[in-house]
Amino acid sequence: MHARSWWPAIGVALAATSVALPAQNIADRYRQNANRISEAALKDSTAWNRLAEMTERFGNRLSGSPSLERAIDWMLETMRADGLQNVRGERVMVPVWVRGSESAELVSPRAQTLPMLGLGGSVATPPGGITADVLVVNSFSDLTAKAAQARGKIVLFDAPFTSYGETVQYRARGAIAAARAGAVAALVRSVTPYSMRTPHTGGMAYDSTVQRIPAAAITVEDAQMLHRMQDRGERIRVTLLMAARMLPDAPSRNVVAELVGSERPDEVVVFGGHIDSWDVGRGAMDDGGGVIVAWEAVRLLQRLGLKPRRTIRVVGWTNEENGGRGGQGYRDAHRSELDKHVLAIESDGGVFKPQGFGFTGSDAAFEIVKQIGTLLDPIQAGTINRGGGGADIAPIMALGVPGMGLIVDGTRYFWYHHTEADTIDKLDAREMALCVAAMAIMAFVAADMPDPLPRAPGS
Repeated sequence: MHARSWWPAIGVALAATSVALPAQNIADRYRQNANRISEAALKDSTAWNRLAEMTERFGNRLSGSPSLERAIDWMLETMRADGLQNVRGERVMVPVWVRGSESAELVSPRAQTLPMLGLGGSVATPPGGITADVLVVNSFSDLTAKAAQARGKIVLFDAPFTSYGETVQYRARGAIAAARAGAVAALVRSVTPYSMRTPHTGGMAYDSTVQRIPAAAITVEDAQMLHRMQDRGERIRVTLLMAARMLPDAPSRNVVAELVGSERPDEVVVFGGHIDSWDVGRGAMDDGGGVIVAWEAVRLLQRLGLKPRRTIRVVGWTNEENGGRGGQGYRDAHRSELDKHVLAIESDGGVFKPQGFGFTGSDAAFEIVKQIGTLLDPIQAGTINRGGGGADIAPIMALGVPGMGLIVDGTRYFWYHHTEADTIDKLDAREMALCVAAMAIMAFVAADMPDPLPRAPGS
């Protein structure tokens, strides 16, 4: 736990009282600079323009792809041109999954092409594909009840979207459950609450105790259609062809740049998003925007001459989508410094209109962060909730670093998530600028306060 000059060891009740006054003073102390940051951010559309340039120049950026590495090169070069400090790429070895050619065709009761996307990590079909009858189920328990009918078939999980965390389990574990029932392949209804016959990809897993079978996503509309066909007693037969393959791990990099602290440069607030994306769309929403917004936040602070006591480090983590190696690599490369990481902030929910942050850390730190949140009330982004973080900062949060996740209006996020439709036009320049302001204010105040955020005992 970090020592605090104003934190008296006089018991829980008095400690709670002692937090209130210094925390309240935070808002008064930083209000003028927070307003300056917001005003400057809202006059500048650099974040949106840079995201458009990166995503349209380099396209999607799957780990192990030349497009990802070219985007990283461009980002490092442009950060140096911006005058950011200690700009570097930190080497990380990443998995390489290649989609290859793929298709799905309805053979019976009529011929029709089914738009599809293989799931990340899936194995291939045999060269001639798999043609088999389809069994449609609506849940894992439904499959268990119909297991006797699944052998030798393609199992389709037509699971309606409830929440991402719940429904994504069919994408992640569907191939395991289907293989356990003797299926030859697995299809999943795309994980989305809204569809225009667009398939959604994403990662999936295998279990060493069952055979690895090919897995792909089809559209909501087609999953529902096949389900109705089955309900009418029609025989459903599909040909699935996939040439996916895994290649040996390849080198990539986490993108790192800093605004070095004026008094305690070895103490760090780290924030950012992931630079990689799936191999469809252009990775604008997921998560080029998260990286660009953090980068622009640091550039904005630099331009305003706001140099905090501690270092603010922006990171574009690599390989979040299909391995998490960037977050793990950052933890390993900086393990000896993590006791001086004051806060980690991640943006990986799209850079739509910001609403606030979710925070994971000590009760005392939470009270302070809530006071920082009041500085975001003028831009309607001051909500601070318990519980927050992200996949890339999870490895260092597990070692005691307090973590935060940017909360945005996620109404449309899963409409476009992991699809060909993840392009810059889905994002609004003003909303991105508001995200820049929110990230810049939170990072700056956390990095500049006289005392670091108090950690939970033992962390």
